Amino acid sequence: MYGKRRNAPVTDFLILVNVLVFLYVAMRGGLWDDAVLLRCGASYTPYVLERREYWRLLTAAFLHFGIRHLGNNMFVLFVTGDSLEHALGHVKYLIFYLFSAVGASAASLAVEVAMGQKVLSAGASGVVFAVLGGLIWVLIRNRGRFEEFRIRNLLFFSGIMLLSGFFTEGVDNAAHAGGLLVGFLLAVVLYRRPAVTLFSTDIT
Repeated sequence: MYGKRRNAPVTDFLILVNVLVFLYVAMRGGLWDDAVLLRCGASYTPYVLERREYWRLLTAAFLHFGIRHLGNNMFVLFVTGDSLEHALGHVKYLIFYLFSAVGASAASLAVEVAMGQKVLSAGASGVVFAVLGGLIWVLIRNRGRFEEFRIRNLLFFSGIMLLSGFFTEGVDNAAHAGGLLVGFLLAVVLYRRPAVTLFSTDIT
């Protein structure tokens, strides 16, 4: 599904930030310690709503529950983020990423409130799904093809990832579905397909 990777400084920087945050939390013994993750910025419904700590909707996207959780998210971001960054441009892609993080966390929070749950949430998977959603729109605007991606392959991959969450314990499916939708809508707003320039030669 992917070939030669393009230069993607923002994607690389965001992956680095996620890894550094992971190492920082690990050194504090917080990989499996909810109290440490909470202090480091994980999303928790009572804290967000009652204490109005809305910043957690963003910081939660940079925290992970263990090396496998981090590795899976960063791998998908690594092989997909560069194409979306190339499509949007560096600045728009950074805006896309940050807004997607908040949007996916907000979707998760809304479902928790509706179901009366109080769950500690963290992870970049919502943003990863947002990147997939953004790429889907880019592919639609480019007649089903963009760089190494094809619309059928990406839809299949996104669908498999989304469905697998419903058969895996402890997965925040609301963040995944919300991220996919938020990413698609953000791409609708941010992406502009380059105009095709026709060149002519004046031979007079």
